[in-house]
Amino acid sequence: MTFLFYLFAALALLGGMGVVVCRNPVSAAFSMILSFLGLAALFIQLDAYLVGTLQILVYAGAIMVLFLFIIMLLDVQAEEKRRFPLATFAGAGAVVTAFVILVVLVLNRGGTAGKVLPALNPSAPGASDTHRIGELLFGTYWLPVQIVGVLLLAATVGVVVLSKKELK
Repeated sequence: MTFLFYLFAALALLGGMGVVVCRNPVSAAFSMILSFLGLAALFIQLDAYLVGTLQILVYAGAIMVLFLFIIMLLDVQAEEKRRFPLATFAGAGAVVTAFVILVVLVLNRGGTAGKVLPALNPSAPGASDTHRIGELLFGTYWLPVQIVGVLLLAATVGVVVLSKKELK
């Protein structure tokens, strides 16, 4: 099991690095799909089957199809040829260094690291992840979910309108 964790964690990290390193936006989007699949496998290993499945269906499926659709509509040839100044790389290095320091500080602090959390009783009513997430999405947070859907629709329509070629 430990080997699979390291394998899927490496897959997620390599996909994330591919998103940053790839100059071609389509290749970066495919790298992001690879990262999403690695994360989904990690969630499934943690017995969070719903979150893992949603990671694949929603993010690797629907959202990335939307991203690829938008990338294909835009003219990205000019962006591929652009060079980044040295200050950009210095800033990125500072962010990575700060993140590594933060991770080391959190891991050294201890907290719940290494402790086994109590498992949910699946036979208890309303104890499943699916039931809890469903209650939250369709009960408490139904308005924000609808607003996000409308915003995604408006963004997609906006990209189609902006990328439309004018007839002469």
